[in-house]
Amino acid sequence: MGKIVIVAYRPLPGKAKELEKVIESHIPVLKKEGLVTERDPIVMKAGNGCFIEIFEWKSAIAMEKAHQNKAVLELWDRFRKVCEYEKPVNIKEFSQLFSEFEPVN
Repeated sequence: MGKIVIVAYRPLPGKAKELEKVIESHIPVLKKEGLVTERDPIVMKAGNGCFIEIFEWKSAIAMEKAHQNKAVLELWDRFRKVCEYEKPVNIKEFSQLFSEFEPVN
């Protein structure tokens, strides 16, 4: 059974455009490695500049496999160079009953 996740990325200073490009390559890499479903991801931007991505892993096992996958590890290294991960609870919009974000994709 699939696992839908919400990931928040806070761009490092001056790295928002680079982060956006890394996010664009994220799901294609995971799909090529057979780790995510065909469900289209949603990418959006919070008022504080954080990018939010919602996507579906194929399973908990696929999530575990990602941690040993060379292509995924290289991709995650690219993320680390342009952002910090943020807990969604720290993003203001998630405290509202109807959270509104700017669409990115």
